[in-house]
Amino acid sequence: MNIVYAAEKPSIAGILSEHLQLRVQAQEIEVCDNPDETGSFLIQWNLYRFVLSPAGQVESELCLA
Repeated sequence: MNIVYAAEKPSIAGILSEHLQLRVQAQEIEVCDNPDETGSFLIQWNLYRFVLSPAGQVESELCLA
């Protein structure tokens, strides 16, 4: 289990790359704190939004807006 206490964009891009099995560069993503869960991050990449949990799990949803 990967525990994420504090993260930087290159680390988050690496975790997202593993999840997607694609190379994601840090400059391609936007990251902000998730107000719904302490220690969680919201990630925007292309038309997709992802949630990175404090445990290092990535979940995705299609961003229609």
